[in-house]
Amino acid sequence: MHPVSILQLLILLGVANGMPVIAKKLLGRAGAWPLDGGARFIDGRPLFGASKTIRGILIATVLTAAAAPLIGLGWPIGAVVGATAMAGDLFSSFVKRRLNRLPSSRATGLDQIPESLLPLLACRLLVPLTWLDIGVGVAAFFAGEVVASRLFYRIGLRDRPY
Repeated sequence: MHPVSILQLLILLGVANGMPVIAKKLLGRAGAWPLDGGARFIDGRPLFGASKTIRGILIATVLTAAAAPLIGLGWPIGAVVGATAMAGDLFSSFVKRRLNRLPSSRATGLDQIPESLLPLLACRLLVPLTWLDIGVGVAAFFAGEVVASRLFYRIGLRDRPY
């Protein structure tokens, strides 16, 4: 196992997933253009929903790339983590819209696994990771996200405690 690599990537996953929430609180609706532009899928439901914004995707990717050198990783690894975490988040939103779930609604597992699994898989060739490391990383992110969401709610960064 590579505990340092797992910890570094978990920190970056935290940055990637936390920055859009913080940006929303700090900036409100300023620059929060829906990524899907209001488009609807063939089922008539929104593609991703209004809560997935261009601002959120850009902030997550850029700030995760900027954070990577601060913890001993190159900015390209941070950019990969940020972009693939957001791709996982978009996948989750797409699936939740197909299940007729509201934007920002809770879907345990679906909210955590894609946005941690995709980045860890994408980084497998850039950072020393075994399959066990990836499994531990996803499990740790899952648990950490539940705790962080409640903390963000208590300090007023999230609208809901999940």
